[in-house]
Amino acid sequence: FLGVMPAYSAADDALTTKLVTFYEHKKDSSVPSHQATILLLDPRNGSLKAVLDGSVITAKRTAAVSAIATKLLMPAFAEVLCILGAGVQAYSHYEIFTELFTFKEVRIWNRTKEKAVKFANSVHGPVQVCSSAQEAVTGADVIITVTMATTPILFGDWVKPGAHINAVGASRPDWRELDDELMKNSVLFVDSREAALTESGDVILSGAEIFAELGEVVKGTKPALPEKTTVFKSLGMAVEDTVAAKFVYDSWSAGN
Repeated sequence: FLGVMPAYSAADDALTTKLVTFYEHKKDSSVPSHQATILLLDPRNGSLKAVLDGSVITAKRTAAVSAIATKLLMPAFAEVLCILGAGVQAYSHYEIFTELFTFKEVRIWNRTKEKAVKFANSVHGPVQVCSSAQEAVTGADVIITVTMATTPILFGDWVKPGAHINAVGASRPDWRELDDELMKNSVLFVDSREAALTESGDVILSGAEIFAELGEVVKGTKPALPEKTTVFKSLGMAVEDTVAAKFVYDSWSAGN
């Protein structure tokens, strides 16, 4: 799968396109399933200004957007963080979530337990490795799903009322991470309505109604409703790469 994600931001005076390849590895591979490169172009004449590591930017901007959603949507007294999955996105989410929030407990589950153990041993701070997804999720206030699952691995009857879920995996229209019960009994936020209705199996197949885009909450045109069980379905937007790439380029140009 080869994706091309072009975007222009007038506010940032930035023009980019991201080239991202996705190969579903049937066996564990030393090569990541997702690889990306970002081309930063001059908006005035189209000339190439820089080639950036899109994989690093994708990992960090995705986690940053999840963190914004969590800041707005999580319950008032969130103490337990749960991460389902132990790949690149698990690391980037853990990094920013433990930097921005104070959780008393962090749990992780992965289909291959060895990867979860490796994760727990390689990050700073204590992480509890759970033997099942249900064990990891039970009682958690904030849940992050960053898996390669194609069928649900998170079920509504496991989830604590009022919890917040960041659903990052399952980015194809026939893939799922969350079951129908969770999707239909939660308030659903998305990064892009248009993308969610064409790309997200969790949204399309459950028939769940989208309450708001995250941008509407940031702008104050829709309420956050942190007292309710909330799901943020993240698919990623090209403009996130554009803003991040310009930020990196400007910092580098300034000698920082």
